[in-house]
Amino acid sequence: MKRDMDLIRKMVLAVEDSPSGFAPDALNFDDYTEEQVGYHAYLLVDAGLALGADVTTMSSSSPEYVLRRLTWAGHEFADACRNESIWNQAQDTVKKKAGSVTFDVLKELLVSLLRGVIGIA
Repeated sequence: MKRDMDLIRKMVLAVEDSPSGFAPDALNFDDYTEEQVGYHAYLLVDAGLALGADVTTMSSSSPEYVLRRLTWAGHEFADACRNESIWNQAQDTVKKKAGSVTFDVLKELLVSLLRGVIGIA
């Protein structure tokens, strides 16, 4: 399964939007399967953006994680990717120039675009 940065962004913002600070019991997104969400929850935990629990069983078709909350790094990413215009600009730049990039490069690009918007060189 390929990593989907749009889904990563949606999940981070959904968890951050929770008033309790804890992730919602279930994260569901119209265009994504339970397997995709479970695998991307695993990726969020693996990348250090969130804390969660492995709920994978022998009958699971892919890794399954339940998110608990965001980490500091997860909140930092949420701040970098929250603005829809900046997100779209970053995605367009990546598609035109490289096709895909690492998470760190994407975050650097988002921060760079954000700096430009608020006037920091």
